Amino acid sequence: MLKKVPLFVVLVLGLSFSLKAQKKVKVYNLETYGVLPDNGQNTAPLLQEALKKIKSEIVNTEPVVIKFKKGRYDFHPDGALKREYYISNHDQDNPKTVGIELETLKNVTIDGNGSELMFHGRMLPIALIGNSNVSLKDLRIDFEKPQITQVKIVENDTVAGSIVFETAPWVSYTIKDSTFYSTGEGWEMHPIAGMAFEKTTKRIVYNSGDIAVGTRNVSELAPGLIKAHHWKNSKLIPGTVVTMRSYYRPTPGIFVHKGKDIGFENVKVHYAEGMGLLAQLTENIYLDGFEVALRGKDDPRYFTTQADATHFSACKGEIVSKNGLYEGMMDDAINIHGTYLKIMEKIDSKTVVAKYMHGQAYGFDWGYKGDAVQFVKSKTMELWDHQNTIVSIEPVRSDKNEPIKEFKIQFKKKLGNEIDPANFDIGIENLTWTASVIFTGNTIRNNRARGALFSTPKPTLIANNLFDHTSGCAILLCGDANGWYETGSCRDVTIRDNKFVNALTSMYQFTSAVISIYPEIPDLQGQTKYFHSGIRIENNEFETFDNPILYAKSVDGLIFKNNEINTNNEYPAFHSNKQTILFERVQNAEVSDNKVDGEKAALHN
Repeated sequence: MLKKVPLFVVLVLGLSFSLKAQKKVKVYNLETYGVLPDNGQNTAPLLQEALKKIKSEIVNTEPVVIKFKKGRYDFHPDGALKREYYISNHDQDNPKTVGIELETLKNVTIDGNGSELMFHGRMLPIALIGNSNVSLKDLRIDFEKPQITQVKIVENDTVAGSIVFETAPWVSYTIKDSTFYSTGEGWEMHPIAGMAFEKTTKRIVYNSGDIAVGTRNVSELAPGLIKAHHWKNSKLIPGTVVTMRSYYRPTPGIFVHKGKDIGFENVKVHYAEGMGLLAQLTENIYLDGFEVALRGKDDPRYFTTQADATHFSACKGEIVSKNGLYEGMMDDAINIHGTYLKIMEKIDSKTVVAKYMHGQAYGFDWGYKGDAVQFVKSKTMELWDHQNTIVSIEPVRSDKNEPIKEFKIQFKKKLGNEIDPANFDIGIENLTWTASVIFTGNTIRNNRARGALFSTPKPTLIANNLFDHTSGCAILLCGDANGWYETGSCRDVTIRDNKFVNALTSMYQFTSAVISIYPEIPDLQGQTKYFHSGIRIENNEFETFDNPILYAKSVDGLIFKNNEINTNNEYPAFHSNKQTILFERVQNAEVSDNKVDGEKAALHN
């Protein structure tokens, strides 16, 4: 059922970059600046100096291409830049060690020419800060020794409760006080959790989810062969591959901050200790052929990134992701959201103090003068009709060197007596920093948790994608002002012409069906309004071994029409939700003209 993206869409998406091609382009070849491949040298300081020279020569009005000679470039922490970055949905420790920093550039393309950028130690490979009309193309990002530790199960004595595992050839480790630690250049990590993969398919083992790993009470039987004396898991049959990790996520593979018109073409991220790509406070981002993926079918690895493949926090304009491949990551393929601030104090009728609440979301701007905002009652996730405009916003902190966590915000209009944190918890959403989305022609497969997450009130198109063995739900529409504090309500979502193959093989947060519309609402019974609206799910194909296809909560206006559901026996059905379609507080819904195994079926509960 996958269909081609209409030609007019392709033309529109490529417009911003085709305009650049109409002008005469100046090319800077990095080899003329001494940046050469395949020599094992530490490229970090050499490239840093070369970019500095090139930047001094660039005239911002002319299009520029900075080009690598094809080959492998190694980057080590020694001699690399140190920067203080506060990165959304990552651990906020500083400074970061940066391989390549591109800052305040205009009209520049970085052409990797098919090169491989190989990083060592613990680094942020590429940071794009404050750029305009800048794109990256034809390059690969990888790490010589990933912090995720891959092992293979050799023996499993389920009676004694012990497992023998073999480390992958690239893994280095040490055992201290009978505890296993993986090691690398400048780092040491104790794995505490893992994912189990089928040896031949590289799919996550059915109904396994996150597993405990036996990294304590271990002994070495031979180099690379470890016995875990107290590790019991009957699902880990010999040959199963386990990726063992911590939950630490210091940096993404690519960090985009305060940019405009940023593009990526044929860029591949094979590993990052955080997300593949994290963009924040950026206007207009275009991904064509972006991959967070293995190095092909013969890659001995089973994993890619520690967290999401791509993640967009407080971005505006449009986000376009097309023709991508996302596999083996330890979280979602894409997540688009803003961040709720929690109102801590109401100073007067127009002024509040509000705060970032999650430990991985603070330290960066939240809004600016003139931005539109709206307010949500956290327990029921009900939006006030009252919207407002920021007149002024300033950080509240005792020292200017402290990371930003609180803001004093003054609004244009009076808030009204009901918007008062003395009465109940209240979140603020920045409506200006929300984006429209086009997510088309992508493949998402063999990953942990969920496929794609969208939380934006702007038009969102999810079309012609293949969701293949996402271990949690394939698509999630969420919103939460209580835990993650990720905004917000969806108002215009089209999910059409996608194919879903055996999603939901394990249980994770918010995974109540293949498509799960699941805002976090602590007091659903007390809710009188609806959170999401305007959702159309049409002409999709579902191949499934289990029952739940669609779950929706707190929606006003939902269409599920002309979809095909084909059942199979690849796995036993296990989900606690036994209904094909399950609604909780949904009104104005249409469920029609759907088929199950070729026959028309009434699916509404």
